Amino acid sequence: MKYNCLIIDDEKVLADSTAEYFNLFGVKTAAVYGAEECRRFFDTNSAELILLDINLGDGSGFELCKQLRESIAVPILFISARTSDDDKIVALNIGGDDYVQKPYSLGVLLAKVRAVLKRCGDGREEYSDGNLCVNFSTREVSVGGKPIKLTALEFRLLAYLIKNAGRVVPKKELFDKVWEDKFTGDGTLNVHIRKLREAVERNANAPEYIITVWGDGYKFREGGR
Repeated sequence: MKYNCLIIDDEKVLADSTAEYFNLFGVKTAAVYGAEECRRFFDTNSAELILLDINLGDGSGFELCKQLRESIAVPILFISARTSDDDKIVALNIGGDDYVQKPYSLGVLLAKVRAVLKRCGDGREEYSDGNLCVNFSTREVSVGGKPIKLTALEFRLLAYLIKNAGRVVPKKELFDKVWEDKFTGDGTLNVHIRKLREAVERNANAPEYIITVWGDGYKFREGGR
């Protein structure tokens, strides 16, 4: 079964009440209460977005995120009562897309989830030029017919550049639209651009798709020409 959102939280009452609230407002949501149950869920189901608690009764949310990232590219939003900046940085560095503090407002969280779902689903369904193929619905990417793995953040960055192909996208716009309110800067953006180039370019040192426009930002060149 296809869901908009999966909540993974060992606080069963909170997980169930959040899922019930989301479903009430049209965001199809399921809840599971641990890492093993999450793995079983994805055997027969899919979700467009994951809300993942850091502290799970049968494991670490950090470790589960790493495992999910081996096969799933959907956005992962960590939810936690922890307030340490170190936890937030770790969460984002291992493939998380945002960090939501407990206790949270259901209305605010619903708005955030809707914004992420809308952003990931906007625009055309697919980009293909015979070499690079990107399916925006399934978040599958292939180069020369061979599938490649991207983190959710890398995929979102690539998708945003493709959907704005032909124009220079300023760095600030990428910070606002791709990272939103995350801890980020030029160094972080440069690292992700480099990883994208290594994944999709024939030669990352002579990019054909993701072009640097010095002093301004980046431009995606369709067809790599």
